[in-house]
Amino acid sequence: MADEKKMPPMGPNGAPPQGGPGMPPNGMGGPEAQSKYSRGKYANTGRGGGRGGRGGGRGGPRVNEKPKDGKTTFFRLMRYVTHDKLKLAIVFFLVVFASVSSVGATYVTRPMVNTLSTLREHPENIRKILLLLGLMAGVHIANTAATYIQGRIMARIALNGSNKLRSELFDKMQSLPISYFDAHPHGELMSRFTNDADSVQMCLEQSFRSLISSALTLISVVSMMVMLGRWPLLLVTAGTLAVTTLVVRQRGKKSQFYFRAEHATLGELNGNIQEMIEGLKVVKAFTHEEAAVAEFNELNEAYFQAAHMGNYYGMSIMPFTANINNIGYAVTAMVGGILTVFGRMDVGALVTYMNYSRQVAMPVNQVSQQMNMIYSALAGAERIFQMIDLEPEVDEGKVTMVNAEELEDGTYVETDHRTGKWAWKVPMSDDRFAMVPVKGLVKVDHIDFSYVPEKKILKGVDVYAKPGQKIALVGSTGAGKTTIANLINRFYEIDSGSITYDGIDVRDIKKDSLRSATAVVLQDTHLFEGTVMENIRYGRLDATDEECIEAAKLANAHSFVRRLPDGYNTMVTNDGANLSQGERQLLAIARATVAEPPVLVLDEATSSIDTRTERLIEKGLDTLMEGRTVFVIAHRLSTVRNSNCIVVIEHGEIQEKGDHNELLDLKGRYYMLYTGQIILD
Repeated sequence: MADEKKMPPMGPNGAPPQGGPGMPPNGMGGPEAQSKYSRGKYANTGRGGGRGGRGGGRGGPRVNEKPKDGKTTFFRLMRYVTHDKLKLAIVFFLVVFASVSSVGATYVTRPMVNTLSTLREHPENIRKILLLLGLMAGVHIANTAATYIQGRIMARIALNGSNKLRSELFDKMQSLPISYFDAHPHGELMSRFTNDADSVQMCLEQSFRSLISSALTLISVVSMMVMLGRWPLLLVTAGTLAVTTLVVRQRGKKSQFYFRAEHATLGELNGNIQEMIEGLKVVKAFTHEEAAVAEFNELNEAYFQAAHMGNYYGMSIMPFTANINNIGYAVTAMVGGILTVFGRMDVGALVTYMNYSRQVAMPVNQVSQQMNMIYSALAGAERIFQMIDLEPEVDEGKVTMVNAEELEDGTYVETDHRTGKWAWKVPMSDDRFAMVPVKGLVKVDHIDFSYVPEKKILKGVDVYAKPGQKIALVGSTGAGKTTIANLINRFYEIDSGSITYDGIDVRDIKKDSLRSATAVVLQDTHLFEGTVMENIRYGRLDATDEECIEAAKLANAHSFVRRLPDGYNTMVTNDGANLSQGERQLLAIARATVAEPPVLVLDEATSSIDTRTERLIEKGLDTLMEGRTVFVIAHRLSTVRNSNCIVVIEHGEIQEKGDHNELLDLKGRYYMLYTGQIILD
């Protein structure tokens, strides 16, 4: 089903071309980080890499994609900490108190120093000095308590905010079309839930209140310096702050650029790790360990370079600003000393101003210390918001499937309890609803479909299935068999033609209802971590244990489940690694069976089961098929002999159609396949 496409131009030795517009001289990228995975053959095409949805390329950010507005991202991120306004108000009050009290405690230095200078002439001033010392100690103790309490509250607010962000991201993931996951690796998506969300949480927890505290402290300190100082001292302070701000801004931009690259390359690295873990047996079977290590090292080196450069620029901010402030402090001391000698300032004012000179640099230094976290969080938040802002899967359907009861006159009415019968609830123009019984009548009428515009996968395909019929789709790999099943479920949208379900266009049926009416057993079986019983019940969450066991018996899974250590309570781990491939497929069939769907799709469902077990399953399926429509996609022609209709598909077109005997009489492609004159590739 996968079709090859032309690869983009590559650089020497097969590597992507380095550099590009807006790229630094060393060729490092930001979110547009250069990687062969961002140029994979299915990247940004929406084309799946195979049945089961694994993309052929890792997707990721596009080359030379412009970064989003950091300010917009920041203010949008702040919405996740403003939902608890009472706690946030308490934090704000404590931050204001801590900032103002810290500045106020420093001002106590002025009367204390001036009083100390008169202590020899006025010994009785010792009491005043002790009172001032007590006042300063009390303010600092209150400041420490306020800082501790605001930290505890802000940690809770930040945790709630990050949880809300993850929930929105997970909700969005459920609404995205299958094509998005075809084009993006699971590890890269997981990175948004883990690394990116963790960076955001740390930023909300620490940087939010730090920025407020720094701003208030800076305003308070500057105000006190204006009150205490003289214009020569204020000029020195203004010059120091200007140079410090310039350094923070310039190096901060570069740090943000590389932190964005770090997040992008980390997502690709996670995708590679997950892929290698899932395919480790294949790697070892083909002795590609060295190639796998080389590929990992390439991605790991790209991540290292991005992280190294991001931390280099981010961590260099503080040493630069500290040295600038030390120079400013020295110049302030010299100028202030001259003013004091000439009587323009008292000693207490000079000492206090010097303390404020140190203190005025603290907010800037605090911001510089938070730059790594802020820029890292903004880069992570951009990636998260990028996914949250994606357009959800379009669903304009109005028809729903409901539980129904059949009346004596043959009409159907909706009911709130499970009856084993369903009806399509079709809205009418006069606010009434028509109840159409769900029978499983599926008609694929002259459909065309392409994953990408330049390559058609299906061309004028017609398939008709009556209730209770078994329709087999056979053909070479890539002929379009699985695509037909995916289109019936509306995992993808057709280009032209129509697909109807009981006479209703599937585009008019809500996707949840449509997919509830169709159970699918894929060749690549996926089991969830949990018990065997829970995995079977996943087909219908309200199924009883007895119904699950009956479904297992029908799928011929009951016998092997009984032999498991804990029977139906045996834990399934690591996608069923403790079970054989055949056992996993039997559980998948049981899961589909318990759903009791009107339509069942078996996509190579028995490919990993031995012939004897397959015959037993077919007997169970014969019972399951009563009153239901079954589509069987198979390479093994022995499994489709008893089908009501066999559709032979090649290159997206139907070549032959009929039952087993009719196709043998035609002596066409099916005859040659069945007699072994040609084989399916």
